[in-house]
Amino acid sequence: MTQTAPTTAKRSLSTTDLALVATFAALIAVCALIGSLGTNASGVDFTLQMFGIFLAGAVLGAKRGALAVLLYLAVGTAGVPIFADHQGGPSVWTGASAGYLIAFPIAAFLVGLAASVVARRNPAAAAVVISIVAAIVTVGVVGVIGTIGMSIKLKVDFNVAWGYATPFFVFDIIKGIAAGVVAAAVHRAFPQLVKR
Repeated sequence: MTQTAPTTAKRSLSTTDLALVATFAALIAVCALIGSLGTNASGVDFTLQMFGIFLAGAVLGAKRGALAVLLYLAVGTAGVPIFADHQGGPSVWTGASAGYLIAFPIAAFLVGLAASVVARRNPAAAAVVISIVAAIVTVGVVGVIGTIGMSIKLKVDFNVAWGYATPFFVFDIIKGIAAGVVAAAVHRAFPQLVKR
């Protein structure tokens, strides 16, 4: 009796998957570069970056969405100036926004997890569910981890850093809603995308 070796196709990413991951990594970079809306009191930039991150998770699902963000972070860390304010290189991990960078792939993963489930079971509810999850992730994950990073870097109390972070919440929730609407439209047009 011969034993069939497990195929690697189910465990590895296809060429299409890799292309999608790279495309969304580029989209996140564009959102970071052209979406700068100034800085807050902590020196952290307001950008459209979270829209790209939420959209990556919402369209690609948890695994590929998180990989797109990790690719973006890897390219930026390698020195390509694709972070907010045209920054690049490992020094960004010592700045006030380092906590946000750590939170980005987690945010994409969690939004992607929710999007995958709802797109399969109830595509009509995708926009609402993705928007709600993105709002929760904005405050509970990105906000908390970003605030911890600011608190450490700026040597201020967590509550002070939280005050710096709160102006981002409303804008990021709006970006999450926009990503949910766009992702729902994509899933209606390409229902097989989330099942890959």
